[in-house]
Amino acid sequence: MNHRKMNDIMKLLEDKTHMWIDSARYVKAKPGIYVLYNRKEEPIYIGESDNLQKQFSNYLDTNFEDNECKQKTHSYQRKFTDNQKEEKEDLLKKFKEECGIFPECNLESE
Repeated sequence: MNHRKMNDIMKLLEDKTHMWIDSARYVKAKPGIYVLYNRKEEPIYIGESDNLQKQFSNYLDTNFEDNECKQKTHSYQRKFTDNQKEEKEDLLKKFKEECGIFPECNLESE
């Protein structure tokens, strides 16, 4: 996969990249979209939630349960929005147009 194009995708969210374990519990309880990244700073999942705080707390409390793909999470970006479902779909579409595939952890659900 073209690494340069993946880095361009990272820039779609204006939020800075946050370390997963250090700050995921402190996300506000608002609707939004998020991107999970692996240690190489490659996007591995684009998601959305009606309550990012609840979603992230669940991920932390369960260590992504049986989802080995998401267990690779090292950092994240998030964006608060009331149009989270549409913005997630737009971000996934743009990612696929740029990179040719969906992020690896979105493949199972798309």
